[in-house]
Amino acid sequence: MKLVFEKIIPSENSSWRYWLYEQEHIGFHWHYHPEYEIALTLNSKGQRYVGDNIDDYDEFDMAFIGPHLPHTWCSSAAVKGKKQQVYVAQLPISWLEGLVFGMPDLEKLKALLLLSKRGVTFGKQAVIDAAKIFSSMHNADASTRLIGLLNILDIMANDPDKQPLSSSGYSVDITSDPSTDKLDKVIRYIHEHYTESIRAEHLAELVHMSTNHFHRFFKHRTEQTFTEFVNQLRISKACSLLINSQKPIYTISDICGFNNISNFNRRFLQFKAMKPSEFRSIYAGKNRAFA
Repeated sequence: MKLVFEKIIPSENSSWRYWLYEQEHIGFHWHYHPEYEIALTLNSKGQRYVGDNIDDYDEFDMAFIGPHLPHTWCSSAAVKGKKQQVYVAQLPISWLEGLVFGMPDLEKLKALLLLSKRGVTFGKQAVIDAAKIFSSMHNADASTRLIGLLNILDIMANDPDKQPLSSSGYSVDITSDPSTDKLDKVIRYIHEHYTESIRAEHLAELVHMSTNHFHRFFKHRTEQTFTEFVNQLRISKACSLLINSQKPIYTISDICGFNNISNFNRRFLQFKAMKPSEFRSIYAGKNRAFA
């Protein structure tokens, strides 16, 4: 099994990444990353691989994975035809450990972080309780998501049924991956040029790949398509301008690299489930109320 490094990009206006995957099947993708990860799986059955542990899992499953610990899930066909859902929270080491070790209020989370080096699984009630919070996060703002995350960590720390997964002596030799430098180069370019037209063909040339190979490479390493990543970044920048400036919406659309206002409105609705004008009314209004 080839072990692949995965690049984690935090969600907009956030220190960590929240994501919901909905798919027919969870494929085998043996990977690692330096972030802590909470993965909660619903409507899915199959095998869970964490370190040297391989277990069957059912339609209520949650695991807490420590930094650099290899892992993947591999599902059977959809349960009763339902889409399989995976809620994911990926938390940078320095950010999470800074919170836990810097605040006496979070003392009980220290043991949970230590246990996560082996991977941890949880009892059904804890999974059900955490799933409700994950679901409420989907269209929430960054501060509400953070409160939800702390509640999920508290549920995991207090769960009497949690169990470690991989053996205490497990270790993996993670060698340098030259593909990581290529991915960093691509992401740096996107952040520096998101206001312009960005073509996959140009980025493929930048890292000496064919265009088809580049698209596969980017999706494999970030779990987002190239187009999804660019649009998400542009919408994130647009949100900041909508809240913190009085610029007209059509000007913000141009500044953030969208080729026309209709495309901007469509993408904004896709990512934020509301129109730009509605977003500005809600969140810019909150800022003014506390000014």
